Amino acid sequence: MRSRPSSVTVAVAVCVAVVAGSAAGIAAYGASRSPETVAASPGRHGDVTVTVRLWDEAVAAGYEKSFATFERDNPTIHVDVEVVPYADYAAALDADLDAGDAPDVYWLNSASYADRAEAGDLLDVDQVLGASARRAWSAPVTEQYTVDGRLWGVPQLSDGGIALYYNADLLAADGVDPAVLDDLTWAPGGGEGDTLLPVLEQLTRDAQGRTAADPAFDGTPVQYGYNAGQDLQAIWLDYLGSNGASLEDAAGTSFELDTPEAREAFQYVVDLVQQHRVAPPAALTNADPDHSREQFTSGHMALFQSGLYSLAPVAADADFSWGVAHLPAGPEGRVSVSNGIVASGNAHTPHRDATARVLAWLGSTDGSEYIGADGAAVPAVLGAQAAYYEHWADQGVDVSPFFDALATGDTIPAPTGIWGDAQPVVDPVLDEMFLGTASVEEALARAQEAATATLEDGRGTPR
Repeated sequence: MRSRPSSVTVAVAVCVAVVAGSAAGIAAYGASRSPETVAASPGRHGDVTVTVRLWDEAVAAGYEKSFATFERDNPTIHVDVEVVPYADYAAALDADLDAGDAPDVYWLNSASYADRAEAGDLLDVDQVLGASARRAWSAPVTEQYTVDGRLWGVPQLSDGGIALYYNADLLAADGVDPAVLDDLTWAPGGGEGDTLLPVLEQLTRDAQGRTAADPAFDGTPVQYGYNAGQDLQAIWLDYLGSNGASLEDAAGTSFELDTPEAREAFQYVVDLVQQHRVAPPAALTNADPDHSREQFTSGHMALFQSGLYSLAPVAADADFSWGVAHLPAGPEGRVSVSNGIVASGNAHTPHRDATARVLAWLGSTDGSEYIGADGAAVPAVLGAQAAYYEHWADQGVDVSPFFDALATGDTIPAPTGIWGDAQPVVDPVLDEMFLGTASVEEALARAQEAATATLEDGRGTPR
């Protein structure tokens, strides 16, 4: 097996809530549904190479270990793991599908699977593995990728919500008790009841050591309080949800970007960047989605709002004391996004039997334990999740805030396929908004118009 070299890129689109008590539910079914349950004979035509593509280097490392075991038990099948950076992933996959050269198995997120399913590019998992296979997987992920009763991918990642990483050393130096982080709230315009902004100002300092609350603050921090910016999953979608706004309507058929609630939420986040200067400038974060995480791990940012997809990189790169606190709450409470990742089978693969065996392996406890064993991500295979929790417990890391964010059921849905079509035209407008070259009102009106146009002009229909 080999991995295509690439930069470490962790998905926009990771991950979804773990069902409470789900580990117990798998025991009765039989956690290790193995490839032998698939009625196929992949070796009858000789040795076969099955290519599996994803965008996460950390999970790819677990896949390499997993497929080494798979190849031992299936000597006629070789699995080739490819890693393509997330920024290039969708375009590369579309080009390969159009050229008839797509991988046999590839990761998809909620914004990208529906069109491919409608175009006939994906294998129906229930047909390939049997409908009973669903019992082994996280229910929210299977539901997310089921359309008209048909499941279009084998669930791979099932994550918690968004939480707040903190640099304990910086908090101590600036006189902030980590305990206060769990109760932070924001209010539109920084109004009554806003406890988040004062803390962020206290944790932001210029080269002279002056905080952002000091009238003499020069507006050029050397230590940032927070990572506000144009980040859908970690930042602005959660602010929308906690202010009673949303990206799409409940049916996933239209956009709701330009509403009073959305304008208030976006204005608050933009002001953190443009007015209060408690977060890195958009000129840096728009161009580099990893910039804020790198500022945090290098000790130049006190609070970093993100998901479990950032846990392994933070643990690997941070050389200071750190912890995890709850997501800030808004007028509607603490609301987090939820999402999931699946491995989909290429309906056009010339290696259908071998691909079926690989999909079955990825959906088994034995095949998925490698994902969680190194703490890379929470497996969506229920019987494999214990390895993830054990890993981080051994490291002394409490991951409960990520799951507490979802415990009340107050979540904002992940973007659907219509967002996948609209994002290329909406993102540049939101970039302008965070740069300050367009007002929030103007940008959201334009973004709504551009997003709606993608629905009205037929974009997103099968190729």
